[in-house]
Amino acid sequence: MKKSLFAIALMATVAACGAPAAEAPEGDSMTAEAVTQAAVYADLGGEPAGPVYREAKGDTLALSGYDAVSYFVGDGVPVEGTEEYTVRFEGFDYRFASEDNAKAFIEEPSKYAPAYGGYCAWAIGANDALAPGDPEVYEIVDGKLYLNFSEDVKEKWVVDIPGFIETGDVNYPAHSSDEHYQD
Repeated sequence: MKKSLFAIALMATVAACGAPAAEAPEGDSMTAEAVTQAAVYADLGGEPAGPVYREAKGDTLALSGYDAVSYFVGDGVPVEGTEEYTVRFEGFDYRFASEDNAKAFIEEPSKYAPAYGGYCAWAIGANDALAPGDPEVYEIVDGKLYLNFSEDVKEKWVVDIPGFIETGDVNYPAHSSDEHYQD
């Protein structure tokens, strides 16, 4: 029911803005999933391996919209991705600034997706807690992207990165995908 209402609202918004709405074959009703699918550059499928930080429950945008590959290429400065290059991986949407970055992610998503689903590496390692990771406060360790809540928290994390990663690798899988957003 919620998907149908969302689809109706989305189609009404598109129509009101003057853009032609996609038409469903007669007798079919368009769902939010079908509308969303049209905007995805690639869908790699898969089920979530653990919780992924999003700004709100039900949101599917991972890494706050930042381009996961941008951390690893060029000057290594993270940039925001665009809707045009959205790749769905394990049920979450990752955005990319370029087609080349989207293709790199498609080839090796586990290489580029942030550790601990984008949650704070120190919080999961030190306290077995899910705290939001800030995409602008990060460290790449052994080819893996780790985010921290803030610069102050990162200062705590860098004191024992290997120890926090070892503990975080044990703690993180025990958390459910919607735990952070429980009512």
